[in-house]
Amino acid sequence: MNDPIGPVDGRQVPRYAGDTTFARLPRLADVPDADVLIWGVPFDTGVSYRPGARFGPNHVRQSSRLLRPYNPANDTEPFALRQVADAGDLGVNPFDIKEAIDAIEVGARELSGTRRTLVTVGGDHTIALPLLRVQHERHGPIAVLHFDAHLDTWDTYFGAPYTHGTPFRRAAEEGLIDFEHSMHVGLRGPLYSKLDLGESERLGFAALHCREFARTPLDTIIDRIRARLGSRPVYLSIDIDVLDPAFAPGTGTPEAGGLSSRELLELVRGLADLNVVGADLVEVAPAYDHAEITGIAAAHVIYDLLCILPGGH
Repeated sequence: MNDPIGPVDGRQVPRYAGDTTFARLPRLADVPDADVLIWGVPFDTGVSYRPGARFGPNHVRQSSRLLRPYNPANDTEPFALRQVADAGDLGVNPFDIKEAIDAIEVGARELSGTRRTLVTVGGDHTIALPLLRVQHERHGPIAVLHFDAHLDTWDTYFGAPYTHGTPFRRAAEEGLIDFEHSMHVGLRGPLYSKLDLGESERLGFAALHCREFARTPLDTIIDRIRARLGSRPVYLSIDIDVLDPAFAPGTGTPEAGGLSSRELLELVRGLADLNVVGADLVEVAPAYDHAEITGIAAAHVIYDLLCILPGGH
């Protein structure tokens, strides 16, 4: 591959002008090939409370206009190390969840091919299931690192097996998850029952609750996460509601007492050198996002994620 084509230079074209791709990167059709794809899946039929995450991908793109090529936090130029491109959005049936899941699986398989890394922007968390199916085809059982206020390992909601609260339950049942190396981070808020926690553990997830961040140094938490993941292929699934509503008001099921955006960015940076094979960031609902607070946080999380992908730091 030739030298990567990077973002449009903000010193030549104003940030508020030009195409709205992620970080003003080239579109997939405008480069010979790409190593990493930013892919939007504007689907939110699986939500259980406030809808609107179907508008998340373009909101995150708009909020990413101020991202620049060099990241001083980890001395990395993510767009110079590999070709990153925006693959646009997948249009899926908003009235049939099963059909949408199947279409996401097909689309992810075609886009990722044999070597591309896919970073998917939702949409609601239902989309994690078909994305994990494709990762399992490539890598076998996946160590899932799940940042979320919620477990998302419930069985059904109103009898529906596929919702944004069930993707990791279905993934575990399908044998997609590495039961010894997966983890929830940022859990908080009321549950339906104490049994919910036991069920999640049975499905293979260790848990780091938000209250632990008030008493434990961040470096210690990062060490615990890294020890759990080990050298396994890691899929990173980030629900933006892992952030406190002060840092991410634009989401469908907010819970008080969450992480700060600074804490989440440091956690992502702490994953450098791990075998991260794919990721999603979901549940950005712009209708509730004043001043782009949530969109900006999401854009920066994706940017720091790009910096820690294998071979990129």
